[in-house]
Amino acid sequence: MKRIILPMLVALMPAFAQAQGLSGNLVLYTSQPNTDAQQTIDAFKAKHPGVNVTFVRDGTPKILAKLSAEFEAGQPQADVLLIADSVTMEGLKKEGRLLAHEKADVSAYPAGTHDSQKFWFATKLITTGIAYNTKASFKPTSWADLAKPEVKGQLVMPSPLTSGAALIHAATLTGNLEGGWKYYEALKDNDAVAGGGNGDVLKQVAGGQKLYGVIVDFMPIREKAKGAPVEFVFPKEGVSAVSEPIAILKTTKNADAARAFVDFLLSKEGQELALKQGYIAAHPAVALPAGYPSRGEIKVMGFDAAKAVADETKNKATFADIFGQ
Repeated sequence: MKRIILPMLVALMPAFAQAQGLSGNLVLYTSQPNTDAQQTIDAFKAKHPGVNVTFVRDGTPKILAKLSAEFEAGQPQADVLLIADSVTMEGLKKEGRLLAHEKADVSAYPAGTHDSQKFWFATKLITTGIAYNTKASFKPTSWADLAKPEVKGQLVMPSPLTSGAALIHAATLTGNLEGGWKYYEALKDNDAVAGGGNGDVLKQVAGGQKLYGVIVDFMPIREKAKGAPVEFVFPKEGVSAVSEPIAILKTTKNADAARAFVDFLLSKEGQELALKQGYIAAHPAVALPAGYPSRGEIKVMGFDAAKAVADETKNKATFADIFGQ
């Protein structure tokens, strides 16, 4: 028995030592809220205390602009990206900017959840729906309701020019709702306001400056739990969704730590952290947060990521033309 066990222990020691001995710096570029980003880093560092992790936080388009400038200068600073959407990741993958993590364990996830070549990995399911202030007399149940007279001048939404989730949302709605971009024209005719990000939408709806908002799910659901006068609606036509994927840049200076960071977020422990933070975890065995319907009740609209990548410039220009941005 000793002859069998001893060689096994010897074989496992290098991997164990590597896991325990990770060190150096790791730079995360993320669109997560600051608090969530810090919680994620703290949980990772509890397992790998030798790694010094710092992060830069901004909206996905601004993160991408920063990266583009760094690529142009030949000095990319990020090791790991944790941003809003797979469209951005697909673009970076096509440019050859990402490093595949071929040994990542994704066996617990349904096929299609992550990039099939393991260049990026979904960490959450973040949907976009409708929030409204509880003092509003009209309670919307569908996307069509936002173009009704009851909502005139009272709708605020994030701009696809500044929010990755909003860009995905626009591509999803125009690809699924009858009339395509005519829907956004109807919102503009109803005096909807578009600008900034999801945080701005929450502030205005919760504060009563606007009664209705198009927004990612977790923000109003969290604030309602804290006592804010907001409600969130999953419209009957369905919702758009982003998966907040994570990826490693090919230019990383600490590939071992970067792979460990990805592994942590994909692990059951990492996915349960997403649940504690109030998100729908990508892992199918993790429960949903309080305030959400069951997974089966959330209807996600179809979305073609490849088409969205090809149409990104056109979609941004169309939205800008409609809203005068």
